[in-house]
Amino acid sequence: MRLSELSTGEKGIIVKIMGRGAFRKRIIEMGFIRGKEVKVIQNAPLKDPIHYRIMGYDVSLRRQDAELIEVVSAAEFAAEQKDSALADKPATAYIAPSDDELKEMAYNKGKTINVALVGNPNCGKTSLFNFASGAHEHVGNYSGVTVDAKEGVFKQNGYTFRIVDLPGTYSLSAYTPEELYVRKHLNENEQPDIVINVIDASNLERNLYLTTQLIDMDVQMVIALNMYDELEKAGNKFDYESLARMIGCPIVPTISKTGFGIEELFNRVIKVYEEEDPVVRHIHINYGDILEKGIANIKQSIHKVDNNMPKSISRRYLSIKLLENDKEIESQIRNFTDGEQIIQERNRNAAQIENLLQEDCETAFTDARYGFISGALRETFEQNKIKEATSTQIIDLIVTHKVLGFPIFLLFMWIMFEATFRLGDYPMQGIEWIVEQIGNLVRANMPEGPLKDLLVDGIIGGVGGVIVFLPNILILYAFISFMEDSGYMARAAFIMDKIMHKMGLHGKSFIPLVMGFGCNVPAVMATRTIESRNSRMITMLVTPLMSCSARLPLYVLITGALFPKNASFVLLSLYVTGVVLAVILARVFKRAFFNEEDVPFVMELPPYRMPTGKSILLHMWEKGKQYLHKMGGIILVASIIIWFLGYFPRETARSADFERQIATIENSQLGQNEKADQISQIEHQMRMDHQENSYIGRIGQLISPIMKPLGFNWKISVSLLSGMAAKEIVVSTLSVLYTGSDDSEQALSERLLQEKNPDGTDVFTPLVGLSLMLFVLLYFPCIATVTAIVHESHSWKWGAFVIVYTCCLAWVVSFLVYQIGNLIAG
Repeated sequence: MRLSELSTGEKGIIVKIMGRGAFRKRIIEMGFIRGKEVKVIQNAPLKDPIHYRIMGYDVSLRRQDAELIEVVSAAEFAAEQKDSALADKPATAYIAPSDDELKEMAYNKGKTINVALVGNPNCGKTSLFNFASGAHEHVGNYSGVTVDAKEGVFKQNGYTFRIVDLPGTYSLSAYTPEELYVRKHLNENEQPDIVINVIDASNLERNLYLTTQLIDMDVQMVIALNMYDELEKAGNKFDYESLARMIGCPIVPTISKTGFGIEELFNRVIKVYEEEDPVVRHIHINYGDILEKGIANIKQSIHKVDNNMPKSISRRYLSIKLLENDKEIESQIRNFTDGEQIIQERNRNAAQIENLLQEDCETAFTDARYGFISGALRETFEQNKIKEATSTQIIDLIVTHKVLGFPIFLLFMWIMFEATFRLGDYPMQGIEWIVEQIGNLVRANMPEGPLKDLLVDGIIGGVGGVIVFLPNILILYAFISFMEDSGYMARAAFIMDKIMHKMGLHGKSFIPLVMGFGCNVPAVMATRTIESRNSRMITMLVTPLMSCSARLPLYVLITGALFPKNASFVLLSLYVTGVVLAVILARVFKRAFFNEEDVPFVMELPPYRMPTGKSILLHMWEKGKQYLHKMGGIILVASIIIWFLGYFPRETARSADFERQIATIENSQLGQNEKADQISQIEHQMRMDHQENSYIGRIGQLISPIMKPLGFNWKISVSLLSGMAAKEIVVSTLSVLYTGSDDSEQALSERLLQEKNPDGTDVFTPLVGLSLMLFVLLYFPCIATVTAIVHESHSWKWGAFVIVYTCCLAWVVSFLVYQIGNLIAG
């Protein structure tokens, strides 16, 4: 808890001091150090400031300052005791803790270190996080894998590390959502105790730019010199210890892939946290007389209203950001009393600086930072003069070639779909056999009744009909993971930049779109990496047209049943159709809603790195877990609901009539075989009549007139309706509905092929199958995707717009394909 939360007369033991710079130094000098007892004497009439007693003398603190001091109290001690093994004792068993017990609790809490990982994209930050914390976050070798903060906890040398992996960012301006997210995390009250700045040893100059901004922020920092092996392999020499002394920040070489240096890194974090590291000192980057004078003037202006300013933010950092014309910081300053005076002082100094330097302040600061970095590296870094063509350069000559690039990309995509279908078929048949045996076991050993029908037709039929496609989804994710981890995904974005530009976007938009082949939800979230809001919104709106893995079960089912010889080609065509329609609609949306500035294509092409088998397997495992979680959650519930709606009511207007016909045949003089055939036909009619008059049959017939022009009967229509929650449910619904044949042990694909219309024609023809797959490709994105769009766009209207336009588009495309196909065939 915070010191500001203690009540009058209550005492606490100090755990740690947060805040930055002069405030932190002053508060520690006043005696507010770990392990000291502090008591609340009284609150001022307006509850601010608060009168405290510490080390035998009285002191008053403003409430916002007291919020930056973490303490433990007797009440917190009691609360923790209740959560422990003593929870079964009555409340009277608790006694007030002794001073020693409170100090021990404060000491233990003080050994929890909150760490934030900050660094450029592709610096190995998330790999380091995974190795250190044992978390299973996916690592991709392209910008924007980490689009949100991930948290892990681990212990080392008696300390508990709560480590947060923040999004990759090149700087701490407010240009992209990542930059803003990272900056807010570092400046909030829950600010980290230590920042680990992960830098790529093979690209020091660019990575150290972020380091200079963290120095301006005055954060407690340790630098992880990651990918140190690549620096050594290139024959470069780097005196990182000298640079560490120069900038007052420890530097530890690491190789996150192998774990080299990571233990030493966190040992150094402990030293910095305990203020025992000899290297640590706070420095100011000298920006030159003109800029420094402007910083000093604004800083002085801030100090005049200092009581209104949060102590968690460095005053120097605020002054620099104001001069850089940072809109986010400017908005915060305007909210404070006398904030306008600070803005006026900024305007006066900015105008003076621009007049003297003949360039804007932001450019001047950028040049000064790179000048500082250049000077520091000149003293500490020696580049290998012998230039050799790297493997990355050699591979790029081929895969990004203006002629060969596209065919190679398309070939890779075709191999991906061919492997997904062909290799996935073998384990799929195995799982299909297991599901069939489980169904047979239940069918043979349970008495007849609704419970047996629920288990066999509802749960085993519904969930089993979807789970068989798990191998196909794992193979698809293995290929996507390889593209991400190897660095080829960034090249694909580079290759596709011209097409993206025609869409009104740029190459960076291609990455979320390709991620959409896996799942649309993280793909929508990955649009945060796109700097331009217009490009970000357009990408978000067309991402649902990317065929996610949830649609794959239906594709595999239909292509395997109706297009067995050309399954891979049909599968690839569906994905290409989604991309082509995304291109067209992005252009339409650009002109209709976002016809403004274009953002230049600037994206890093990281070196190729062979993905580790562990990384790919972890990615597959995580996606497999998500898929299986769906099996036990939404798909199980949906299958039960669909079964219930299809099972009841049991009696229809014609039920008695069918039973009389069966009784008449049984009492007739016909032969046994003839009796069996006629009874089988009547039972089939009885099942069809029951399905049509069940609750789900009535729903299907209600929407059937809308879907009939697309070639869909009421069962297919109901399946599509249920698929709005999650696309896998389309298959589970078909599996539940198409259990009416005499041999219900058949594979679902065989049951679909045998289904007949009342006029005796096949329900599932290649044309109907194509129309159905196109409809599933385009219509209503799942609820989770719509929610993600609403969250990222900050408006429910865009979520509603996506629902409407995708459903209309799906109907129109399926209608055209089915009707034109019929005309050609007829």
